[in-house]
Amino acid sequence: MNETIRNFGYPNTLVHEFGYWVVLARAAQPTLGSLILAAKCDATAFSDLPAEAHAELKQVTASIEAALAIAVSFAKINYLMLMMVDPHVHFHVLPRYEGTREWSASGYEKREFVDVGWPKVPELGHAVTLKGDELGQLVDWLKEAFSLSSAD
Repeated sequence: MNETIRNFGYPNTLVHEFGYWVVLARAAQPTLGSLILAAKCDATAFSDLPAEAHAELKQVTASIEAALAIAVSFAKINYLMLMMVDPHVHFHVLPRYEGTREWSASGYEKREFVDVGWPKVPELGHAVTLKGDELGQLVDWLKEAFSLSSAD
């Protein structure tokens, strides 16, 4: 796996793996269910991905959207390609919704996740940051949503 994937907590944040892509839980959650979709190769430009990686995006995005529909009941999904700090090809995947969503890990207080930017540009700086076991439980919760979805 490339450095960008490791920077986003792999393997601890791994939610689902495909042939050319990995889906990771984002530790900083601007909206509940925020993910990183990262190419497994060392490409630093979208156009440098192998054709097979581009083709697999159809399956990957369908799987992400089916899983997040179960987990979060989103209204829209934003795929943001922001490769300024982490250079390898990746997207920040943000489920968007009006209002709030609540989620809690076992042994932790209930957390409220507000889509502050709705219905405009998402506000990445306004996020609930999860760490340790709380993040691990979010990863498990998202894995379960992927296993329940039929798109994969």
